[in-house]
Amino acid sequence: MARVRTQRGIAVLAGAAMALTGCGTTQSSTDDAAENYPTQAVQYIIPFDPGGESDITARLQQQALEDAMGQSVSVSNRPGGGGAVGWSELATSIKPDGHTLMGANLPHIVLQPLARDDAGYETEQIKWAYIFESTPNALVVSKNSPYETVEDFVKAAEEKKLTVGGSASFSANHIGTLAFNKAADIDLTYVPFSGTGAATPALLGGQVDALMTYNTEALNLKEQGAKVLAVASEEPLPELPEAPTFKDSGYDVVQGAWRGVAVPPETPDAIVQQVADAFKAVNEDPEVKQKMEELGFHIEDMGPEEATQFTEEQTAEAEDLLERFGLLKD
Repeated sequence: MARVRTQRGIAVLAGAAMALTGCGTTQSSTDDAAENYPTQAVQYIIPFDPGGESDITARLQQQALEDAMGQSVSVSNRPGGGGAVGWSELATSIKPDGHTLMGANLPHIVLQPLARDDAGYETEQIKWAYIFESTPNALVVSKNSPYETVEDFVKAAEEKKLTVGGSASFSANHIGTLAFNKAADIDLTYVPFSGTGAATPALLGGQVDALMTYNTEALNLKEQGAKVLAVASEEPLPELPEAPTFKDSGYDVVQGAWRGVAVPPETPDAIVQQVADAFKAVNEDPEVKQKMEELGFHIEDMGPEEATQFTEEQTAEAEDLLERFGLLKD
């Protein structure tokens, strides 16, 4: 948290120094760029494989985003490192003019820099424009599993080693498994896969005992006969009404992923706000809203300041969990 405050302080001092030395040209050009933004096609990069929750969301948003921005929007994928490859590029080498946007996920952008020396970026370098949706975690077992309730699963985990698959290391699914371990005082082995699309066949093929996945995938698996033992939300989910929350079952686990869009750290605030306004308009589009809700996505509306504050809260919680399990880097 101190690093965030320090970098902000440096930025403020730098801005003051420019003002004192009469450097008004940069501000003027920045204002002009913001007033005319966007002036060309917008690239919307998803740092994950095609077909995952982030990719599905972006493609649902694409047409409404073009309408809101008045420019064509191209959605592309740049997977690697559970998103870290793309976020490293966003932090260091993408032009900060608002014409290249990138999907960003919590708690991924918090967990990776806290746990990995090779993340390639720091959390505070991911400049939020908007957080637009969330998906709570869900614990799912196959239809042939002997476990009918989360209590059955915990009892078995107390007697033998169980494996839980999920999307990527140091991700929402990973930290959800850690939180479950803490709450139930058990020792599940988390098995990371490259994405939700790779984790699901592992469950259906019997390679893992359960998945810590998202409610959206839990919906798909339920249609195939899988059993949703619990959801990691504060309240029961309308799309999975028969699934109890972990809290209802006696385990304080509220975890999931929050998705949004970010820009390079030097992007002018005036442009960031225009990006935020565009995504707010997308969230209000009736067709987008209906499709998102049908698929189980929970619509969120957090602008730049609220998203940044929420990230700071997530950071404090993540530090506690990673430290407890010896995963916090030195």
